[in-house]
Amino acid sequence: MAKAPSNAHRRVAIVSGLRTPFVKAATVFADLTALDLGRIVVSELVQRSEIDPNEIDSVVFGQVIPGLTAASIAREVVLTSGLPRKIEAYTVARACATSVQAMVNAANAIALGQSDVAIAGGTESMSDPPIFTSRPLAHALAESSRARTLAARVKPFQKLSPKDLIPVPPAIAEYTTGLSMGDSAEKMAKENGITRKEQDEIALASHQNAAMAWKAGFFDAEVMHVPVPPKYATVADKDNIVRADTSLEALMALKPVFDRKYGTVTAGNASPLTDGAAALLLMSEEKAKALGYQPLGFLRSHAFAATDPADQLLQGPAYAAPLALDRAGMSLKDIDLVDMHEAFAAQIASNIQAFASRAFAEKLGRSAPLGEIDRTRLNVNGGSIAIGHPFAATGARIVHQTLRELKRRSLGTALITVCAQGGLGAAVVLERV
Repeated sequence: MAKAPSNAHRRVAIVSGLRTPFVKAATVFADLTALDLGRIVVSELVQRSEIDPNEIDSVVFGQVIPGLTAASIAREVVLTSGLPRKIEAYTVARACATSVQAMVNAANAIALGQSDVAIAGGTESMSDPPIFTSRPLAHALAESSRARTLAARVKPFQKLSPKDLIPVPPAIAEYTTGLSMGDSAEKMAKENGITRKEQDEIALASHQNAAMAWKAGFFDAEVMHVPVPPKYATVADKDNIVRADTSLEALMALKPVFDRKYGTVTAGNASPLTDGAAALLLMSEEKAKALGYQPLGFLRSHAFAATDPADQLLQGPAYAAPLALDRAGMSLKDIDLVDMHEAFAAQIASNIQAFASRAFAEKLGRSAPLGEIDRTRLNVNGGSIAIGHPFAATGARIVHQTLRELKRRSLGTALITVCAQGGLGAAVVLERV
């Protein structure tokens, strides 16, 4: 374990990354759990990076929809992936920004000298969501488990009504507003004047860019092949949501989902429920040099922010990005690439609008807006609409994908943003040199 530096924080390097294919829920990974996916990607990342497992001192991992059998996902990833059991680990959750939070936590420990080498990431299986019992049934089960006779064990269940036996799925609506993210995206589209055509154009660009990236081989080093148990007859080697053949006409023909009469949010311009996992290998700059690694890039700054969920739920990036840029000592003009998580095309358009809005800047107490985003440098290899969105894995996917694209283009800086449940937003500034 490293000693804490006496006068300054250490620079944190992202050395490597990896993800599974991101696949639509209830398809290729239908029989795998989030733990399975997390274990698979971490084990493969360690092998590909050729890091001595004994050099790893920390694992920070997350899951948004927790499973019922592996609550401490980070520690279980360590224990099931063949890593030394001495590696400490803990689980984090920040909704869709979970693996950004995992990366930041690991990076902060490295910067402070409390860690040298860490793995951070997230995993999600929407094919295996936890299903809960009703509260009356849960109470009956607990009471029955304490009983000592058969008659006493049966008695609690005699009080139940048929409706108490109906399973309870995880909540998909905001607790404070009662609105789902899709409802909130519709609200943002209406309030910000985002047209259906603009949303579908964003979705089309996502699919076209992702398809181009796959065809060009850009994702070959980012996405592992997964022989799917238990028979291993199928090998998942690509994202199965990307549609190379889609068109604006096909997207605009889809019907609205959340507001069927006046809405503009469809299955085509929203990210789908997805299974997948992603992980990053982080080190101090000094440790990377000592071990002979050439970093993909460095974490320059980060910020988290929040807004009222009843206002613009998914506009957290517009609140977080100015803070991250300020902390980096940069402006939007200094940024070469922008990758903005595509929960919904309406959310992307709303945040782009806020970045350029003087009124929004005044709302933040800033003298000027961040500025216009060059669309040719936004989500250049596709985003979550096309690639998919396993909640806890998306942030790590974006970081790794963006750093590799900076290298391909010989560029230096990137801004990534993620919106998250509860009106939260995350922003990270990355640099290559």
